[in-house]
Amino acid sequence: QLRLVESGGGLVQPGGSLRLSCVPSGFSLVNSAIGWFRQAPGKEREGISCISVTGTNEIYLDSVKGRFTISRDNGKNTVYLQMNSLKPEDTAVYYCAVDWRPKWDFCTTNKVRYDTWGQGTQVTVSS
Repeated sequence: QLRLVESGGGLVQPGGSLRLSCVPSGFSLVNSAIGWFRQAPGKEREGISCISVTGTNEIYLDSVKGRFTISRDNGKNTVYLQMNSLKPEDTAVYYCAVDWRPKWDFCTTNKVRYDTWGQGTQVTVSS
């Protein structure tokens, strides 16, 4: 069974940092684009970042630009989301997902492109 496992979430004060990890179970991420999404209570799941197969191209939601950085280590079969300067409005469950058929070396934060999802990790930003 193909699945992703997110980790690294937790409770952090405003202005703090967390690094999320996304690790697959049973498959390789090497040929896939990867997206990070989040869902706050009562809100729709939104795409916040993605990274292309080679890592050359990245996309960020405007509200996280300059604060979040996505990266991938294909040797470790892992994708990361470094989150700095966290704000209370970043509180959500964070998910990673796989786009199995990326277009060239690009990515998208449109969730309809993603087929395999993790179970999510909770991020809470509060004083």
